[in-house]
Amino acid sequence: MLALALLKDPLYRSYWLALFTSQMGTWMQSAAQGWLVLLLTGSAERLGLVVALQFLPSLLFSLPAGVLADRYPKRNLLIFTQGGMMVLALFMAFLILTGQVRYGHVLLFAFLYGALNAMDLPVRQSFTVELAGRDRYPGAIALNSFGFNTSRLLGPALAGVLIALFGVGVAYLANALSFLPLLFVLRRVPLGPRGEEGDGRWWREAQEGVRFVLEHPVVRRVVGLVLFASLLGMNFQTLVPSYARLVLGLSATGYGGLLSSVGLGALGAALVMAFTGRPKPGRLLLGVFSLSLAHLGLFLPYAFLVPFFLALGGFGMISVLINANTLVQLSVPDRIRGRVMAVYSLVMLGTGPLGAYLTGFLFEHLGGRLAALVLGGTVLLLGLYSLRPWPKEPSPPA
Repeated sequence: MLALALLKDPLYRSYWLALFTSQMGTWMQSAAQGWLVLLLTGSAERLGLVVALQFLPSLLFSLPAGVLADRYPKRNLLIFTQGGMMVLALFMAFLILTGQVRYGHVLLFAFLYGALNAMDLPVRQSFTVELAGRDRYPGAIALNSFGFNTSRLLGPALAGVLIALFGVGVAYLANALSFLPLLFVLRRVPLGPRGEEGDGRWWREAQEGVRFVLEHPVVRRVVGLVLFASLLGMNFQTLVPSYARLVLGLSATGYGGLLSSVGLGALGAALVMAFTGRPKPGRLLLGVFSLSLAHLGLFLPYAFLVPFFLALGGFGMISVLINANTLVQLSVPDRIRGRVMAVYSLVMLGTGPLGAYLTGFLFEHLGGRLAALVLGGTVLLLGLYSLRPWPKEPSPPA
């Protein structure tokens, strides 16, 4: 297995463990943020607005970040973005722990944190290929997804316990501290190669990545599917806290448990991918139908089935994202990898503002169960439409 072989590489192993620690903190903070907004406002629609603001910067900064990733050493760019997110989390923890936090602070934090994350994601995805190598990249995707989803499983559960015992601010503080190992490891990674110097007009260089996505038949199909699946079926940051508090009336611990159900399903998808090798369009479509069934299941008035359907949603989400990401990465030349992955990130995260607000709006005006029914039915139609024959995959670029 490529994933296990990568763990024998001391440098990649250190990077993976440090990244896992950081992701644990991120998921703890994500759980805390949803709970904090509901404590401050009691409104699913306002929570949707916070999540929307966190994803909005992807529309503004993803493409420039892709250009930077192809121009400059990715290690230095990651140190900047990861360090910036650490400072923001530390400041937010201070506001909460001193009792000064207000809803407006959460909105501002969400936008700034989202801006750094929008810059970080295409750079980090390109950096993974640089560190692991193209031949080992499918293993790196599986290994990183395993770590990401293990942290998704454990982080919210731990956050629920911390919130119940010490309050929301401690989860933000834990996230700030979790960046330290990754920053230390990045300082030890050799400086990567610089890309070709551009003409100073980033939008012209960004257009090359956009053209590749539009002209490559498989990549165009994959990115289009991710766009609609992300818009309608992956808004768990709004869906889960709203459903937990407003439909089921759960405590912080119960809410953390539901988030962990999403993580458990996502972890299962990562393990399946780790053992099954190359991605396939059929597995991507399986993920879409799993997302649909998960939302449709939340319409049922059986609270004991909610963890199962959320786990199914987590499985579907990661099945879509792993297969989509790897299909795109294996199709793109190294020279424009950062710019193409920026387009992918723009589509995946840029739909977040509208998707998060749409989910919160539906919850507010239709109620939780009917909102889930509408979202699940729409994703089902997307999956049925995507059953038409796929274009033949071209050979990977040299």
